[in-house]
Amino acid sequence: MSISTPVATPYAERATSLVARADQDRWGSVGPSLYESARVLSAAPWLPGEPRRITYLLEQQAPDGSWGQGPLPYRLLPTLSAVEAALAVLQRGTTSPEVTGRLTAAVNTGLGVLRALPPCPWPDTAAAEILVPSLVAKINERLGSLTTNENTPEPGSPQLPVPGGFHAWAPARVARRYEPAGSLPVKFHHTFEGIDSYIPPSLVPDTEGLLGSSPAATAARATRSPATTAQAITDLTAVAQRYGGLFPEAAPLRVVERLWIAAALARTHLPAAALPTLRRWAEDIYDPQGVRGAPGLMTDADDTAMAVLVASLVGLPYDPAPLDLFHNGSHYDCYIGEDTGSVTANAHALQALVSYLRRDPTAEHTYGPRAAKLCDWLTGQQQPEGHWTDKWHASPYYATARSVTALAQYGGHDASGAVRSAAAWTTETQRSDGSWGVWGSTVEETAYAVKILLSAATSVPQPQHIRALDLAETYLHTASHPGHQHPALWHDKTLYAPTAVIEAEVLSARELLRARRAAACTEADVERRDA
Repeated sequence: MSISTPVATPYAERATSLVARADQDRWGSVGPSLYESARVLSAAPWLPGEPRRITYLLEQQAPDGSWGQGPLPYRLLPTLSAVEAALAVLQRGTTSPEVTGRLTAAVNTGLGVLRALPPCPWPDTAAAEILVPSLVAKINERLGSLTTNENTPEPGSPQLPVPGGFHAWAPARVARRYEPAGSLPVKFHHTFEGIDSYIPPSLVPDTEGLLGSSPAATAARATRSPATTAQAITDLTAVAQRYGGLFPEAAPLRVVERLWIAAALARTHLPAAALPTLRRWAEDIYDPQGVRGAPGLMTDADDTAMAVLVASLVGLPYDPAPLDLFHNGSHYDCYIGEDTGSVTANAHALQALVSYLRRDPTAEHTYGPRAAKLCDWLTGQQQPEGHWTDKWHASPYYATARSVTALAQYGGHDASGAVRSAAAWTTETQRSDGSWGVWGSTVEETAYAVKILLSAATSVPQPQHIRALDLAETYLHTASHPGHQHPALWHDKTLYAPTAVIEAEVLSARELLRARRAAACTEADVERRDA
């Protein structure tokens, strides 16, 4: 990492502007969530703004009858949420005949999609194992209690089956597991709406603010604990004002956004004008007890590692000790009680350790062996084709870029082999227009692919890498523009797109490509003079 001199370059100006905008946004640059907005619509008829949420639900239904973004497996949870919310509104009987008819049609087509879902592997999104069966149960309960009329689905229609791979008993099992303790672990707060119907009053969390940073969880808690309704109205109204009556899946998302922006820009160089703000972010976020991505969430290794990394990058003397909370002997658990490990959280941890060791070599005896084990664990997670996958992002290019960046910095024979394999996979999967993408061409994934190839660069440039990077530079120049709508690829309960983070990744990649081209031109000029 380097800090740029205070020269007004296009990159420095754009990066500084991006940091300033993120600093002024108290919520984060994520859009509204269909899933979350539908959950609030269902659970909170007492919250102002219901007509806006009904309109949004109807507008967001796709022509095939589903809701959500991405391929069909990702649409399961949003579609369940929308159907259940529409049924809840129909049960209340408060809409006009015209809206009632539209809701009924939406429910019927949505149920058709859900009943026709083919068996398929479902994405590893947050708590899907409890959210899906919980919503299926709520839909079946509402279908069974609707009064027959021409504008409602027929009662007694076939029960909606729980999709293959999920289990109807999962939410109740969670409730039974923690009932004897009399409290619910924090890891279930963010997805409380998946178990709200199954737990006794003693397990309803009593915390301030949005429960688990989630509007859906907050509305569900108010349903189970009416004493929290007044505060829920205050908290949810504040979020709704930011999102035009709708809701994101986590609010606020400042910590994640600021850490990921800083790390992305540092990959190129940090503009001097932005450095005071970035240092203030790092000072505010770093916590010796571990960092949480949003208020009400658990502390986790991913955010903690990024806080350690960013602190090191901006010159603050904060050590990696908070990561010790999550180390399991070979790598880091993303959070205590985690079910599936995270490649990218561990890649960030390796980056943090290496960056810290470069600043303080005397810590080698403490963190050197841990970095070596982490390197071995990461290389062991690489897929045979050469890429990595992760539960926090739908695209293998994100996980691969994170892993390659960490391994290339760490060095070593095994790491270099993994990096070469990843670079080969990257060049082989480039699209004809110069882009990359798991479902289609995206500037976000192209930025990650560029960083994979640049991380794998050797003293002797590989012709296939040069061609791939030249094509990528042309694509990014053509496709990147202000206001670009980025497809949702990031995992929470459903897919989302942290716009400012993506902009930082793309901006950084484009500057790296510009610097590469400038260096090549300089080298060519020297060769001509020497000749």
